[in-house]
Amino acid sequence: MIVNRFVEYAFFFGFMAIVAYIVWEMMVPFVSALALSAIIVTICYPLYTAILKRTPKQNETLGALLTTVVVLFLVFIPLALLASAVVNEAVSIYNQANSGRVGFESTISGVQSSINQFFPGVELNATEYVKQTTSWLAGNVGAIFSGTASTIFLFFISLIGSFYLFRDGRLFTRQLIAISPLPDDQDELILRRMAIAVRSVATGTVLVALTQGLLTTLGLYIFGFQQVVLLGTIAAIGALVPGIGTTIIFIPAVLFLLFTGSYGAAIGLAVWGVLAVGLIDNLLGPHLMSRGNPLHPFIILLAVLGGISVFGPIGFIVGPVVVSLLKVLLELYQTHISDPKELKSFT
Repeated sequence: MIVNRFVEYAFFFGFMAIVAYIVWEMMVPFVSALALSAIIVTICYPLYTAILKRTPKQNETLGALLTTVVVLFLVFIPLALLASAVVNEAVSIYNQANSGRVGFESTISGVQSSINQFFPGVELNATEYVKQTTSWLAGNVGAIFSGTASTIFLFFISLIGSFYLFRDGRLFTRQLIAISPLPDDQDELILRRMAIAVRSVATGTVLVALTQGLLTTLGLYIFGFQQVVLLGTIAAIGALVPGIGTTIIFIPAVLFLLFTGSYGAAIGLAVWGVLAVGLIDNLLGPHLMSRGNPLHPFIILLAVLGGISVFGPIGFIVGPVVVSLLKVLLELYQTHISDPKELKSFT
């Protein structure tokens, strides 16, 4: 009898593992899109609840559709425009460097003369550095363009996934809790902590970095720089680096203006960087992060870079969220093993 039961279990779980593996292989191409959907729904679910209350008879399908349309205009379209602008500016820089017209050769000569007055013998070969950098960009621009169609398709899948998660998310959650071998109250606790972690990272870290990148772009545009979207994107990534932040763009930009004799613009850009960008990091960031489960800035930087390499452009958000979820699970596991009663402290 025991042998028969063992054979039954072995056959059942073995067959289930094979089917699960096949399903996983089919779903792998859409993992990044589904992850983005889950993150968007987690962040925007309060918006869905507010819209649902105002729909006729609180129709869930209509509420999910309206919320998805709002997300389309507030999230997906701006992301698409940003990606397009970054690629276009990268291509523009590459074409200029490839044709030998970087665009600031005369300025570089003036800066070279100014530097040599204080440091004779120092050679500023900025044009060559630009060519090398744009050569690297050129090697990756083709990959960006070749992935455009697939990227649009994944965003489309993510948009559809967001609609169904808005509408049927509670049903999926109940089914997940029912399947889990853990007690239902602990499953709910884990899901609640995960939601807090997602909102914390998305609003307290990524949103602050994106805001700083946007303000950097605006400041550079006001004071006459070109390719400001690309520079602002670099500043947003730099905002995740501990101790560096947007200075990775502002310091070279201010020095460039000083060396070219634009002293008023240099002072204005420096003031803009301190007030409009620095205060965002010092005031808004701690306020948002205090409401969730913060990660160390260096861990967030690695998560962003690793997320981009694994998930593509949306890894900017998915990477930190996944690491934050792992942190939550480890904390809950440690607490559950040491003293199950301490789980109540998370509620």
